Amino acid sequence: MGRGRVEMKRIENKINRQVTFSKRRNGLLKKAYELSVLCDAEVALIIFSSRGKLYEFGSVGIARTIERYHRCYNCSLGNNKKPEESTQNWCQEVTKLKSKYESLVRTNRNLLGEDLEEMSVKELQALERQLEAALTATRQRKTQVMMEEMEDLRKKERQLGDINKQLKIKFETEGHALKTFQDLWANSAASVAGDPNSSEFRVESSHPSSMDCNTEPFLQIGFQQHYYVQGEGSSVSKSNVACETNFVQGWVL
Repeated sequence: MGRGRVEMKRIENKINRQVTFSKRRNGLLKKAYELSVLCDAEVALIIFSSRGKLYEFGSVGIARTIERYHRCYNCSLGNNKKPEESTQNWCQEVTKLKSKYESLVRTNRNLLGEDLEEMSVKELQALERQLEAALTATRQRKTQVMMEEMEDLRKKERQLGDINKQLKIKFETEGHALKTFQDLWANSAASVAGDPNSSEFRVESSHPSSMDCNTEPFLQIGFQQHYYVQGEGSSVSKSNVACETNFVQGWVL
C-alpha cells in the first residue's frame, strides 16, 4: 500500500515537527552534495531551524558563493538602469572625486606652510599636532636607520679585525721561517769565508802522469784530488815541482 499525499501545512505536534525537520534537512543536504558532484555545479545551502540553529553546505564555500551572487546581482541591477540614471550617478561620482582632490591639495599646501591665513585656531592646532607627530615619526625612523648603519659598521669592523689577526699570524710565521733561512745562509757563508781550504770552493790543477810542464792543465772544482806519481823513490823531482809552482803562479796572475 503506497503512502498517501502529505498535506502541505504546518505540523502542530512539536515532536513530529522536529523529526520531520531532521529527516528532510538531511535529505536536502544530501541532494545538494549530489548535485554539486554529479553536475559540477557550485551549490550553497543555508538552513535555519525554528530555534535559530544554522545548518549550511557549500561546494566551494558559503562566503565565496555569496560574494559571487552579490556580484551577479549588482551587475543585473546595473544593466536594468536607465541611461539617464547611469549618467547622473557618474556625475555625482566625478563631483565627489573632485572635492576630495581639492581637499587633498589644500591639506598639502597647509603642510608646506602655505595658505594658512584662512585657517582657524582649531585648524591650526590640529595642523600643529599633525606636524609634530610627523616630525616625531621622522626622527624615530632616522635614529633607527642610524643605529642599523652603526651596527653594520661594527660588524664590518669586527670582520676586518679578524682578518687582520689572521694576516698578522701568517706574517709572523712566514717571517720566522724567513729569518731562520737567512741565519742558516749567513752561517754557511761565514763558515765558507773562514775556511779557505774548504772543499766546496777549492780550485786545483790536475797533472798527467808524466808531469810534463808543456801539457795543458784542467781545473778540478768541488773536492780535493791527490796525485801519486810513480818514479824513483816516492817523491817527485824538484824540476817537476818547480814547473808546477810556476804554472800555478802564472795562472793565478
